[in-house]
Amino acid sequence: MRLAFIGSSLVSSYWNGAATYYRGLLGALAQRGHAITFLEPDAFGRQQHRDIPDPDWARVVVWPADQAGMARALEAAAGHDVIVKASGVGVFDAELEEAVLSLRRQGSIVAFWDVDAPATLESVEKDPDNPFRGLVPRYDLVLTYGGGDPVVRAYERLGARRCVPVYNALDPATHHPVPPDPALDADLGFLGNRLPDREARVEAFFLEAARRLPERSFLLGGAGWEDKALPANVRAIGHVPTARHNGFNCSALAVLNVNRASMARYGFSPPTRVFEAAGAGACLISDAWEGIETFLEPGREVLVARDGAEVAAHLAGLDRGRARAIGEAARWRVLAHHTYEQRAALCEAVLEGRGREAAA
Repeated sequence: MRLAFIGSSLVSSYWNGAATYYRGLLGALAQRGHAITFLEPDAFGRQQHRDIPDPDWARVVVWPADQAGMARALEAAAGHDVIVKASGVGVFDAELEEAVLSLRRQGSIVAFWDVDAPATLESVEKDPDNPFRGLVPRYDLVLTYGGGDPVVRAYERLGARRCVPVYNALDPATHHPVPPDPALDADLGFLGNRLPDREARVEAFFLEAARRLPERSFLLGGAGWEDKALPANVRAIGHVPTARHNGFNCSALAVLNVNRASMARYGFSPPTRVFEAAGAGACLISDAWEGIETFLEPGREVLVARDGAEVAAHLAGLDRGRARAIGEAARWRVLAHHTYEQRAALCEAVLEGRGREAAA
């Protein structure tokens, strides 16, 4: 298949948490023989903060973030077997969501790939005049970054012909154990950009734990936290490029996952950070959300907390030996059941099935 993917960025993780997902999944599809064209706007300083050069397995087209650039992106996408508009491109999202539907030809499929389905669905449900509501039934397929049955049912209520979750996973060639980096040493690390529906949960789970354990050290990575008032034992280090994620995950006693509010409400939405940390053999503490046991076993492969007090209690009860055992158990679990190679096989079967239906 020849796949054109209009998304935020493949080459930069700057203000772009989906970068790891795109690289892992599309790279695995390329290994299976599919031709990938990724069309991304030159926006938000991402091209100035690249993590990687253009990969040899994809053609990357960077288009100017203006009307003429959008037209060029659509022209470049036309003629592919599969044309994907991802959520959260960041510019001209509404215009692109409608425009890609005009690119459908006999035998091709046009899909919407939602990398933040809970937030998308909550936005549509709150606004009956949201134009995306009327577009959903026109797509051949909706794919999501997670959300499980709750997201599938919600999309079906909007008239989706078919909705399939394709979860985050691990690329073991990219995320794996490395020696600890003394510059990233801490008792607990958290990595995530400062976003409106995440900040309150970071306060409740990460910063509250820091306040309860003033003698312990906490490391905060991600963009946007520079002017945030932080406890004295929390060190903010700004944007962490993907090349340093392994070091970040392997240098702290434990690392924390905090889902964004909408993802926590829907459940079944493990972010990329969960699989990155597990792949590196890190001891992961996660906020509680429905379906976590589908991916990691609580108590043995992940520690689950309902609030900052429970995060602090988990951290206070950890020693290096137990942290290492939890991290290793998680690593073997994701290597066995949650790799991008496995996700790509699912995605291929789904796309080829829809392609046959479109051709018929």
